[in-house]
Amino acid sequence: MKVAVPVTEKSYESNVYASFGRAPYFLIYDTETKKSKFIENSAATSMGGAGIKAAQTIIDNKVNVVLAPRCGQNAAHVIQSADILIYKTVAGSAKDNIDAFVAGKLSLLDEIHAGFHRR
Repeated sequence: MKVAVPVTEKSYESNVYASFGRAPYFLIYDTETKKSKFIENSAATSMGGAGIKAAQTIIDNKVNVVLAPRCGQNAAHVIQSADILIYKTVAGSAKDNIDAFVAGKLSLLDEIHAGFHRR
């Protein structure tokens, strides 16, 4: 299973980025192979539609689960339409959150916000 986490830098110990669509990078971790890779989020500097573009990047990388502290409704709609689950992160690093997910300690993200359109 592939898990994506928005992160501030290319490090497994990186903090989880607060905004899914504006995260500089995504950590993609495969729970079966234990391998990870970092991809640049080209949507991070978009003038608009960053969440939707970031969501498409997640889909293109065949991710099964997203771990994020929050997600805008447009991005969430795209992600969920691809049958990708979104779990709410807790305070800590990407590694902490992946470990918590694997241990079954994270809950589904149920509070989807309206987004930060042009703010």
